[in-house]
Amino acid sequence: MAAITAGRRWDPQKLRLALVGLILLLSWGVVAWRLGHVQIITAPEVAERGLQQRLVSRELPPQRGKIFDRNGDLLAMTVEAESLYAVPGQVEEPLWVAQQFGTILGVDPDVLYQRLTSDKDFVYIKRQVDASMAEELLALDVRGVYSLPESTRVYPAGDVASHVVGFVNIDGVGQEGLEIVYEESLRGTPGQELFERDMDGVPIPQGMSDIVPAVPGIDLNTTIDLPLQYQAQQACQDMVVTADAEACWLVAIEVETGAVLAMTGAPLFDPETRVDSAGDPFSNFTVRGIYEPGSTQKLITVAAALEESSVQVGSIFRDISDVIELREGACESDDDEVHGCYRDFDEHETMDMTVEEIFTQSSNVGTIKIAETLGEEKLVEYIRAFGLGSATGIDYGAEAAGILNFAAGCETCWASGAIGYSVAVTPLQMAAAYAAIGNDGIWTTPHIVSSTMDAQGNTEVAGLETRQVVSPQTAALMRELLAGVVERGTGQNGQVDGYRVGGKTGTANKLSEDGLRYTEETRASFVGLAPIDDPKVVIAVVIDAPSHEYRTGGASAAIVFSQVMEHALHRLGLTPDGLE
Repeated sequence: MAAITAGRRWDPQKLRLALVGLILLLSWGVVAWRLGHVQIITAPEVAERGLQQRLVSRELPPQRGKIFDRNGDLLAMTVEAESLYAVPGQVEEPLWVAQQFGTILGVDPDVLYQRLTSDKDFVYIKRQVDASMAEELLALDVRGVYSLPESTRVYPAGDVASHVVGFVNIDGVGQEGLEIVYEESLRGTPGQELFERDMDGVPIPQGMSDIVPAVPGIDLNTTIDLPLQYQAQQACQDMVVTADAEACWLVAIEVETGAVLAMTGAPLFDPETRVDSAGDPFSNFTVRGIYEPGSTQKLITVAAALEESSVQVGSIFRDISDVIELREGACESDDDEVHGCYRDFDEHETMDMTVEEIFTQSSNVGTIKIAETLGEEKLVEYIRAFGLGSATGIDYGAEAAGILNFAAGCETCWASGAIGYSVAVTPLQMAAAYAAIGNDGIWTTPHIVSSTMDAQGNTEVAGLETRQVVSPQTAALMRELLAGVVERGTGQNGQVDGYRVGGKTGTANKLSEDGLRYTEETRASFVGLAPIDDPKVVIAVVIDAPSHEYRTGGASAAIVFSQVMEHALHRLGLTPDGLE
């Protein structure tokens, strides 16, 4: 019995082996179950998770649309550049790098040094560096300095077309001019690239790859004539120097279509530095600046009276003196609250004057008498019809509407408005008003972009809005009166050799900064059109604060008009008068 019991004892060693075997069997079972679960049940999910870890998605930036002038010359385009960056922790000599790279690239070395010694793992040295310059700097093989490709916007015409085109910011987003007005069209639609990469970031040749191409932005074809734009800018710049003026602004419009042929000014604006030659930010007075037009406004007053038949060109006004008092004591009072005294620019004896003489000699007193025959209500109606007091609708941002100050109860505002005060306009509004006279009384919306073109070559032409403001007969009469101003009146400096032109001078005293009184400084202007028998171009010029010798529109703005109009007529291939 004892022997049998002893034979049934478990061998401890065998027991341990059995337990180990059981544990191994269970472990392999668990592994087998897990493998089956992973490979069969959750395999799709795991595979998808692994794919997502290997997949890289990159946005493909679109090529921004180009901007052309009317002749196909480039005004704006996008080119490839390089952006230099650094990994601060890898830069061994940050002070040397900051000094050398900062000096060459025009970056403040102190600012750059702060970036290079920061705890960031990525800092820009400078973005959008010229490719050749970037290559030279990278050739120095400075540890921690790298580059990445990045497109940049360039303006082949430089400052010549900058007041029209505007500029983009460092990220290529429009900020001013056509660049912002047509931002949605110009920028295009980004694409996307999807590919698999290994652990080192290298694309897997046989891996998944998918590309959705970017859609390029739409190109803009403008109405700007670049050679004329240059001549206009040069003439303005020269007059600013000659007349010691604060600024000069000019806009040239094709009479029949409203196409803007030139829009420029001085000080010049540099789209690269994004400041003008005086160090000030972007501005475009032709569209956004307002001023009292002075005598150029008389075109509307006289045209309205002729259209309403309240006067004729030969109508005589008796006893026109050089001063008119619409409120008793106005001319003798020093009280700023008393208004109603109006004077002609030059003193003259009391005389009889026809409507033609009043307009040609730019008599304020005579023009007010003409306005009296029309009445305030009709005068304001025509001022509005010619586009004053409302934006023209040009395809340009932040256009000023101007101001019509005909407040109820103001006894003399109508008289001020008749001679170009109590109204504030833009040079563009005045150019459009004169273009209506040149276009047989039809006012047309000015525009800068003539058509757009996508990557497939499909084009869309800009539409035109027009309205009749006076009859063709009245328009023809006004053109002859404008010709008289240039031939024998105040605008003789506006004459153009070989062509018969017409125009009107304007000289308006500037308001003080508080707007309570007029100063001795003026804004001298001239608006004219040519050839007078069949006008093709209208040009408006405004000179801001010229010196005393050039303070009138005839002494300064008319000279700029003459120079630019001559170039415009030649650019359009118009034969001089009498040589057809």
